[in-house]
Amino acid sequence: MNNHRYLLLPLVVCAVSATAQAQSTGTISGRVTNSNGGAVEAVSVGVEGQAKGDITDEQGRFRIRQLAPGQYTLVVSAVGLKTEQQTVTVVSGQTAAINFTLAESAAELKEVVVSGARTNKFNRRTSVDVSKMPLQNLENPQVYATIGKELLTEQLVFSVDDATRNAPGLQKMWEPTGRGGDGGSFYASRGFVVSSQLRNGVAGSVTSTIDAANLEKLEVIKGPSATLYGSALTSYGGLLNRVTKKPYETFGGEVAVSGGSYAFHRVSADVNTPLNKAKTLAFRLNTAYQYEDSWQNVGYAGFVKNLAIAPSLQFRPTDRLTINLDAEVYRGTNVGKQLIYFSYGDPIKNLGFSRADQAPLDYRQSYQGPGLTQDSRSTNLFGQVRYRLSPSFTSTTYLTSSRSYSQGYGPYFYLVSNTAATVGTANPITTPGLNSLSRNDQSTQDSHSQTFEVQQLFNGDFQLGSLRNRVVLGLDFLRIDSNLDYFGGFIDAVKLGGPADSYRTFNANAVNAAYAANSPSHYLVTTKVNTYSAFASDVLNLTDQLSVLAAVRVDRYDNKGGLFYSPVNAYAQTAISPKFGLVYQPVKDRVALFANYQNSFTNQNSVFLDAQGGSNVTKPERANQVEGGVKLDAAGGRVSATVSYYDIRVQNILRTTGYNAAGVALGVQDGTQWSRGAELNLTANPLPGLNIVGGFAYNYSIYVNTNDDVNGYRPATASSPYLANAWVSYRQPEGPLKGLGLGFGGNYASDNKVVNSKSLGSFTLPEYTVLNASVFYDLQHYRFSAKVDNLTDKHYWIGYTTMNAQKLRSIVGQVAYKF
Repeated sequence: MNNHRYLLLPLVVCAVSATAQAQSTGTISGRVTNSNGGAVEAVSVGVEGQAKGDITDEQGRFRIRQLAPGQYTLVVSAVGLKTEQQTVTVVSGQTAAINFTLAESAAELKEVVVSGARTNKFNRRTSVDVSKMPLQNLENPQVYATIGKELLTEQLVFSVDDATRNAPGLQKMWEPTGRGGDGGSFYASRGFVVSSQLRNGVAGSVTSTIDAANLEKLEVIKGPSATLYGSALTSYGGLLNRVTKKPYETFGGEVAVSGGSYAFHRVSADVNTPLNKAKTLAFRLNTAYQYEDSWQNVGYAGFVKNLAIAPSLQFRPTDRLTINLDAEVYRGTNVGKQLIYFSYGDPIKNLGFSRADQAPLDYRQSYQGPGLTQDSRSTNLFGQVRYRLSPSFTSTTYLTSSRSYSQGYGPYFYLVSNTAATVGTANPITTPGLNSLSRNDQSTQDSHSQTFEVQQLFNGDFQLGSLRNRVVLGLDFLRIDSNLDYFGGFIDAVKLGGPADSYRTFNANAVNAAYAANSPSHYLVTTKVNTYSAFASDVLNLTDQLSVLAAVRVDRYDNKGGLFYSPVNAYAQTAISPKFGLVYQPVKDRVALFANYQNSFTNQNSVFLDAQGGSNVTKPERANQVEGGVKLDAAGGRVSATVSYYDIRVQNILRTTGYNAAGVALGVQDGTQWSRGAELNLTANPLPGLNIVGGFAYNYSIYVNTNDDVNGYRPATASSPYLANAWVSYRQPEGPLKGLGLGFGGNYASDNKVVNSKSLGSFTLPEYTVLNASVFYDLQHYRFSAKVDNLTDKHYWIGYTTMNAQKLRSIVGQVAYKF
């Protein structure tokens, strides 16, 4: 017991020191808004004559701590906004509140003591979610990309799917199916599959197309990130975090109407209003209705119809307390995308072709008829309570509930070679070829899944002597409750090259008749999993230019059992996930050299027999990343870039070594997978009105020690090795045509092997370059916009273990009224 007292002594000293310092100094806090009442993010607020300041967050708020008592002048400026300064008095142990409203200014602003120029309008310099604490990008040893609403507005982006094309190294792999549990989009990042399951840093899954109506920015966080986010909602490649729009103190908003190709039409609204005279209670509603026919044989293949409603309420009764209540309600009806699989166990050579552009399929053709629709729902509820305990410490409590539901048809297809189709017949075909397409269905019946999360964070920003500490301590409870019913199977096969009417025979009536004749097989998922976690992270400034990060997570995984297609026994396991980082700024606030070690894990939920016949519970599979690089925020903020190299090693992969006399697989958990590569992320403003966003990524992935069939091969889920994205836009900054602009850019992806093994061979989705363009005229109260996606009408496919043809050229126009 005495030893325990000595261990606690340093903590007590630290706490007393921090408290004493907080009592002898004061704090300045406030908010920066523009003339319309909107938050001004990532603007520097500086103390004249001192090297102290802060960067405003996405709500325009700032906080400058540990100021000696006295009178100070605060200076705020940004290009395009009039410079403002105010005088404020700081009192020991108190917080002085001060707000700024920046007015538009046609003249170029003078350089001031601290300048927060936002000429590089597509660059977001800070985040409060990536490290679970407010941290500038240059201070963060982790790599991430941010796509803000400014870029989304310019590109006329209506969904998170379209927003992701601006993230370096992220490739869309699977379109949303809308089915409960796992129906959202899937992407690849750093050689691993990723989905969007987080909103404002906590659980917020949507199992259909995610509308961008309430999207403030999208953060794509790279690498294994289980230390702060856990493993259930992330992957070894990283995670996607949706940061949503928040209420503000004045009345305002926007209503927009859009229309275009394939009967596309959309109506959206963003309305914000204070609800009391003190403006401590504010309400914001973002909503959108969207309809679009399929681009494949309009009138036959189907449609997508979605409604998104996202109300948000914010209550700030005091400067110390903020309460946010949010909801996301998605309702949709759709026909499943034309996903084409490869017949299990049928070598690619039997098809007679090994590339999607060689397949004897009509790119524009739909191989199904009417009625194969599905209803999809996602309902997310969020609560956040943030309380400033002292000038140095803040408590934040999150409560989230995320529920998905689906009912209806799920059509899908198989490429079955003539050889495989005639196995067991009197005259089997041995000549490679494909004459027919297998048509199948996997419907859902009252399928729903619910995720519930409670997270408690304590954030601190304090000095211990001359050392600045930014700390987060977290407790987290996550429950995933699945009750999914998938059923279906083979319906029929259709001969290719026949009349279009023959393809319409795969319809709702035909599927219902098939199920009436033969009861379909059901595949149930009824598992319930609780995860209890505690984590801590500290960013310690050893000097003004050198900081280190250390973090650790303890995770208790408790699977209550149930069905996952087959019975799953109750299962519990504990895992520890560490994280370390180092940042050195040779040029303060301009150049940062960084390195990190990150970790993630996956609970396997299985038992395997070894070569001696012994039964073994699987250990957690682990991924360890080492990464280094440089971040720039140069030329007065006009150029922001990140260049990095990473190496990810996955361990404890379960692999099969043979079979015993009873035919039961024998295994050993020593498999490994490597994923390494380099990434570049760039935003720049080289000339007034000219903005550039670009990225490049290279990934090398390989199974190193695993099952013989794939050992030495690139995983079929690793996506294209080379990816690139670019967007260049010009907006007239002054004169009679101020606000008139053009944008042009696109995406490149190299060949993607979606089947890749010794026994099956390889099947390739060819490389593609897809170009897009937009034109816009942004006035004070109106915005007129138009875009062309897939400008060259490119034929291209996405997928992993599948091929899915993508939309041809489309044109959309929009008129928006701002108030």
